[in-house]
Amino acid sequence: MGEVRASVALANARDIYQGIPDGQVRRTTVDALVDTGAVMVLLPQDLVEALGIPFTGKAIVSLANEERIELDVAGPIELTIAGRTWTTDCLVGPPNSEALIGQLVLERLDLVIDPLKQILTTRPESPYLPSLKLK
Repeated sequence: MGEVRASVALANARDIYQGIPDGQVRRTTVDALVDTGAVMVLLPQDLVEALGIPFTGKAIVSLANEERIELDVAGPIELTIAGRTWTTDCLVGPPNSEALIGQLVLERLDLVIDPLKQILTTRPESPYLPSLKLK
């Protein structure tokens, strides 16, 4: 399977919660790599700052090469992929790094990778709303 990318609409969730008029909510759309080896969302620092997403803490992150590094955590951020929206936090990567979409987003929004088309799509069994497990 090749690289899978997704268009992700991002918004400052605090702007939305505070009732800021829709046209003034800080928003953008990014092309993100869908990384099934990642758990969380990772966004570059310059993008997080441009959206005005506050830093809320830190996390120790294990990389693919087993190196462990400390990254900032920021949130809340609203993300929309394939017509499904979720408010969450994100890891903050170096400026101009690549945006990554990890397993939490795929699970919460009930999205799957179509390996033939190399796209992220809603699961066929739940085309209208996410279907989540509670067992």
